Amino acid sequence: MLPDYKEGDYVIINEIPFFVNKIVKDDIIIFDHYIYGILIKKIDHYLPGEGFFVRGTHANSLDSNKLGYIPLNAVRGKVISHIRKP
Repeated sequence: MLPDYKEGDYVIINEIPFFVNKIVKDDIIIFDHYIYGILIKKIDHYLPGEGFFVRGTHANSLDSNKLGYIPLNAVRGKVISHIRKP
């Protein structure tokens, strides 16, 4: 199974605050992680007012078992479009 997002792909994100733009399970988000940098992951579970647990988009990718929960203030936005590198 290959990653859904690869180096060189483009993503368009929505940066509207979360109270306006509800993020739900299976949405894709971009966030900053203090060890791994900028990551793109799928929402697995939401902790109201706190953050998210995430999973990768392929079998071998990082998830919240390794990353922990992702706080709201680390989230840059929700992916609304994915353009693959030709």
